[in-house]
Amino acid sequence: MLGKAARLECDVLLPENKDSSSHLPQALPVSGHGVGAVGAFSLPAAFPVASCEGEVLFASRQLSKQIPPSPGPVHDRARIPQLCRDCSTTALAMAMNETSECFLTNRVLEKYYLSTMYTLEFILGAIGNTIVVFGYIFCLKKWKSGNIYLFNLSISDLLFLCTLPILVNSYSQHQWAKEGMLCHSNRFLLHANLYSSILFLTAISADRYMLIKHPFRDHILQKRRTALTVSIAIWIGVILELLPLVHFLEPPTPTSSYKCLDYASSGDPVRNLIYSMFLTVFGFLIPLLTMCCFYVKMVHFLKNRREQISSALPLEKPLTLVILTMVIFSLLFTPYHVMRNVRLASRIPALNVSECTQGIISTIYIITRPFAFLNSAINPVFYFLMGDQFREMLMAKTRQLLGRLTATGK
Repeated sequence: MLGKAARLECDVLLPENKDSSSHLPQALPVSGHGVGAVGAFSLPAAFPVASCEGEVLFASRQLSKQIPPSPGPVHDRARIPQLCRDCSTTALAMAMNETSECFLTNRVLEKYYLSTMYTLEFILGAIGNTIVVFGYIFCLKKWKSGNIYLFNLSISDLLFLCTLPILVNSYSQHQWAKEGMLCHSNRFLLHANLYSSILFLTAISADRYMLIKHPFRDHILQKRRTALTVSIAIWIGVILELLPLVHFLEPPTPTSSYKCLDYASSGDPVRNLIYSMFLTVFGFLIPLLTMCCFYVKMVHFLKNRREQISSALPLEKPLTLVILTMVIFSLLFTPYHVMRNVRLASRIPALNVSECTQGIISTIYIITRPFAFLNSAINPVFYFLMGDQFREMLMAKTRQLLGRLTATGK
């Protein structure tokens, strides 16, 4: 680690007239304070002084090697700005080294952890959701309200999964090689998947509750037309909710090393935190409370009327579906929303959070991000818990196709 603090001041002396070389003084001053002073030279009053300062942590031994001893009178006018540039460069380089140590773990996590996790999610999610989409289209003849919600959930997952190869490539290369608009569309689809998934899972919980109360599906909320209307409303609501996101995101620039920054690491932290809190409340907390409400109502209903209800489905299956949904909310979505807001708050200059503390917060935030989108690989499990004979029909179709391929081979 670097040693105690010292302060360097380089006084850059520039003549008012570039061509007035005849007015160059016999001695020009440069003041050095700290360990290993640069030197002290006299200065005529005709020369304006511009101060350049660097605040650096360094050991006295390192400093004494970097700052030359006093050279005595200087007659070369180019020597003065050169000394200042050396001072600023040294300070900047050492400060950057101090900061890079704090964020080194983040770069390693982005290159290896994020790229690996997103690759696994892409493989598992693409296989599972593709099977479900084709299974619903070709195997399921009679669609119900719950099937419509799950089909839309699968479409949302596939749209998100299509963005992962580009995202994985950018993290592994540590640089965004595509257009800035593609970066914004990538982040938009990522958040659209997150919040549409949350709302569709909430709608599924409501549908399962209605199934327990009305096992013969005679309620208006269980009609296919209602489910289609609710699905369209969810898509429109999510798009409108996320439109400001494009404005808050930063495009890949030389300042960001041409990286496609995530939402919590880009833009103005104060405005982004306000918008993030809005998304957290309306996109996450309210659906979570709604789901908890349906869970409590289902448990209470089953406890009081288990023997009186006659249903074509076992009553444990709808309850299992809601419990699984709440587990996903708790384990996957909650840490991400908490750390996203903490990450944004840590970037606010007024809070004066140290660079290394920001690095630790950013590290935890990076770890939570893949888990928030792991639902895209887990969601296909719901299709086998619906109790609509989807699994049986899918297996029958698979056996039929394998039988045809075997017959063709013979």
